[in-house]
Amino acid sequence: MAAPPPFAQRFSSTPRGARLARHLALSQLAEWGIPYGSETAEAIAVIVAELAANAVTHGRVPGRDFELRLALVTGSVRVEVTDTHAERPPAPRGVPTPAPLAEGGRGLVLVDALADRWEVVDRDPPGKTVRAEVDVPRWLAVTRSQVPSGTYELL
Repeated sequence: MAAPPPFAQRFSSTPRGARLARHLALSQLAEWGIPYGSETAEAIAVIVAELAANAVTHGRVPGRDFELRLALVTGSVRVEVTDTHAERPPAPRGVPTPAPLAEGGRGLVLVDALADRWEVVDRDPPGKTVRAEVDVPRWLAVTRSQVPSGTYELL
């Protein structure tokens, strides 16, 4: 059985847009059968929150939105956050550790800790996509078990 189609949505580059992205990501995961409160859902929620906050704070171009895309790919959930600012964040495993009392600088540290893989990809027109993947335990149960409502569930 094929995986369900990806989820993609544009959001305003505001704190409200970032919060909405996180809430809709959790809703989509639940629809796919990855329950709210599970370790996988919690990791993805933090990753979406941090990447969306970065898109709003560092990647914001006035009048431009950011995009969240979620997809079930073999063995994992892929999270992509795209913004229109061309400046690239530090590379994976090259994220500097913030000073203990620093007010910021922990977002990509969290992404680096929670994602099984992540990367930054340039896009044309100018901008970037930060892509992270979180492995899903019992992956085959997600893709094989379709409930009557058309959603997928973990067994």
